[in-house]
Formats: sequence, structure tokens, C-alpha cells
Amino acid sequence: MEQMARGAARLIAHEEGPRIAALAFEGWDTHANEVDRLAKLLGGLDSALAAFEQELGPVWKDTAIFVATEFGRTARVNGTEGTDHGTGTTAFLAGGAIRGGRVITDWPGLKEAQLQDGRDLAATTDVRSVLKGIAVDLLGANAGLLGNVVFPGSEALQPMKGLVV
Repeated sequence: MEQMARGAARLIAHEEGPRIAALAFEGWDTHANEVDRLAKLLGGLDSALAAFEQELGPVWKDTAIFVATEFGRTARVNGTEGTDHGTGTTAFLAGGAIRGGRVITDWPGLKEAQLQDGRDLAATTDVRSVLKGIAVDLLGANAGLLGNVVFPGSEALQPMKGLVV
């Protein structure tokens, strides 16, 4: 993860380099013994984020990093000590352009009646609104085009405000 992050950051830091990069880190589909596996993976992610900051240098102040997974986790541990494919998940933002130091959520709760289908953390935020907010406020993207072209079918979903410094 760190090596990929360093390579991407070097490209982005270059004056004529790209403004956007997408990296995929494999191995997060942990169905069993999650504690040890996730500790190693999260340590790698931490190193990758640190590498971005280090390699970007002065460009870091204008940078937003969005970290997410394509699937969520259940709220309850199963028999193999895993939390296979639920709906609830999290996304992280990092970078010098991010107004950080906080958690943004509509916490649904973990009581049985609050769980979706009695097993999953209920989703409360569409990550497309987060990405739209960054694209509009940091990159100057057109919100209408984001809803029609980049995220088709999300026209009614407003960009999340207040994410960018």
C-alpha cells in the first residue's frame, strides 16, 4: 500500500501531473479472524496515508483523500469471528484540504430494533454526497453534471458541504 501511495503521490505532486488518482488495495474481504487481519491492513493504510503526505510536500495542503470500501459489515460477529458483507460501512477523509478532526454521522444505533434486517448497521449517508461535496468545493466541479454524468441517478442527492477547508 505504501509503495503504491508513494508512486501516485509523486505523479500528483508533479506540476503537470494528474489532479485525481484512484488506488485499490486488496485483501480487505476478511470473513474470519478479522481482528489480526484488519490490524495489519489498517497499519498499511496508515503508512499509505503518511506516504501521501510526505511525497506530496507542499501539494498536501490542496489534497483530499477519500478512503472507502465497496461493501459494509454486519453489526454482529459471526461464528468464524467475522462480520461478512453487511450494509453499514465507513468512509475516511484525509488531506490538507479537508476540514478534519470530527466524525460526521447520523448514528442509527445498535439496538436490535435499530439494525437493518436485525443484523446490519443502517446506512444514513450516501457516499456519493461526500464525493460530490469534495468535487464541487475543491475541484470546482458542476454539481448538475456530477448528478447526471458521474453519478447517474443521483441528481436529487446534494453535495455535502463543509468538508473542504
